[in-house]
Amino acid sequence: MALNTESIVPQLRRDFETLVDYVTGPASAEHDVYTVELHLFRRLLALGAALLGLFFRTRAAARPPTPVAPDGRPMASQGRRSVRYISIFGELWVARHYFTAIGQATSTPLDAALSLPATAYSDLLREWGAYGDTEQAYRENQTLLERLLGLTLSVQTLEQQMVRSAVDVDAFYAQPVAALDSAMEGSILVAQADGKGVPLIKAASDQPVRLGKGQKRGTKKEAIVTALYTVAPYVRTADEVADAILHATDPALVRPRPRPVGKEQHATLAGKAVACADLAQRAAQRDGAHIAHRVALTDGAEALQDQMQAHFVNYTLVLDIIHVNEYLWDAVNALLGETHAGRTDWLRPKLVLLLQGKTMDVITALEEVAATATCTETQRKALLRTSGYYRRNQPQMCYDHYLAQGWPIGTGVVEGACGHLVKDRMEKAGMRWTIPGAQAVLDLRAVRLNGDWDAYWVFHRQQQHQRLYASPPAALPEEQLFRQAA
Repeated sequence: MALNTESIVPQLRRDFETLVDYVTGPASAEHDVYTVELHLFRRLLALGAALLGLFFRTRAAARPPTPVAPDGRPMASQGRRSVRYISIFGELWVARHYFTAIGQATSTPLDAALSLPATAYSDLLREWGAYGDTEQAYRENQTLLERLLGLTLSVQTLEQQMVRSAVDVDAFYAQPVAALDSAMEGSILVAQADGKGVPLIKAASDQPVRLGKGQKRGTKKEAIVTALYTVAPYVRTADEVADAILHATDPALVRPRPRPVGKEQHATLAGKAVACADLAQRAAQRDGAHIAHRVALTDGAEALQDQMQAHFVNYTLVLDIIHVNEYLWDAVNALLGETHAGRTDWLRPKLVLLLQGKTMDVITALEEVAATATCTETQRKALLRTSGYYRRNQPQMCYDHYLAQGWPIGTGVVEGACGHLVKDRMEKAGMRWTIPGAQAVLDLRAVRLNGDWDAYWVFHRQQQHQRLYASPPAALPEEQLFRQAA
C-alpha cells in the first residue's frame, strides 16, 4: 500500500469543495432537504473514511525507534505489515512498521501508540454497537447499523464484541465512588435484592425431537437483581400506608416522597452469594458519617434473606410490605372469593395491624378462623400458609418501628429493576441466551441505566490498552475515571 499522501490531500479538498458546491450551486434548487441531508451524510461517511486513512498513513510514515528484544538486542525491521481496521466509516487497512527478533518476538510500535484494539473492530464501533445491543435485539441493532453506517456486521460478531466490551464492568464498579454532595445524599442507606428468570438455550442433546404438553425449548436461570441508593426519611402512619397500598387515597393529596439518590442497579447469573457480596462491597463504598440508618429489603425468599443477613450484618432486614399484603389477599380470596364486595373491608384492618407491628394479632386471627368447623380444607390451607409466612418472617415485620424512623418498607426499586434491567431486554419474544452472552448484556445494560456509560468506556479502553501493551496508554481523554453515583 503506497504511503505517499501528496495526492490524497488535494483530492480531499476537492471532495469537500464538491460538497460545498452541492449545497450552494444552482443544482441545490432541484433537491428537497431529505435528499440533501441523506446525500451529505453518505458523502461525509466516505470523507471520514478517507480522512481516517490519511491519519493512519501520516502516523505510519515515520519509522519508529528500533524496539529492543527481551535479551537487550535491537530487533530487526521487516518493513511494513497491514492490519485490518473496521471503523464507523468502513473497513481500512493500517500499514505499520514491523520488527522481529530471534525467538519469534515481534513488535509493531504504532499499535501501542494508536491504542489499536485486539480485534479488527474499532473501539468506537464497539461502543456504538454495544449501546444499541443493550436496548434492542441483536438483529434489530444489526439492521440499524447497516442502515445508518452501511456496515454489514453479523449477529455473531455483535454478540462476541458485546462479551469483549463487558470484561471490565466488575473492575469498574470495584473502584472508589466519587463522593456525592452531602446535601444531596439521604441519611438512609438502602440495599435491595430480588430474583428474575432469564431464558437460557438448552444444549442440543437436551432438546426433544417433539415438545410434549407444557414443555418449552429453553429453561430459565435466576438473575439476582440488586439495587443500592440513599434516601431521606419519610415518616408515615399505618393508616396512610394502608390507604396507599389499597389505592384509597387521592394521589393529589399524598405528600411527595423523597426520591432515591445515587441509585445503582445490577444483575448477575452467578448466584445469590456473589450478588450479595458484590452489593455489600458497593454499599461499604457508599457508607459514611452522613448515613444514620442502614436498611436491607427483600421478599420472603429464605435463601436470599439468609445471604442478605450474612453480608449485611449491620443492617436491619425488612420484609417487603407488598408481598405481605399479597398473602393477605390470598387468605381473603380463599374465604370470600375473588369477586366478593367485602374483601377490602376484611383485609384493611388486618393490614393496619401488621403496619402497627401487631403481627401476632393477625396470625392469631387467621389461625382461629382456620380452626373453625365451617372452614373448608382449601380455605384452611390458604389461611395457614399466610399465617406461616408471617410467623417465619415476624422478625422482619416490625413495621411500626420502620415507619416511625421514616424507612422504606417496599422493594419497588429492585422490582422495577427486575423489569427494566432484566425482563425488558432478556425476555423479548423468542429470546434464549447463553450464560456468558446474557451476563454481558446485563452488565452493560446496568452500566447504561446507572448513567455510567461514558466513564466506563474511558476505563475500559484504559484497561484494554494495558492488557495489550503492558503499559498505561500514552494519552486518554481528560475525563473522570472514577464512576459517579447517578
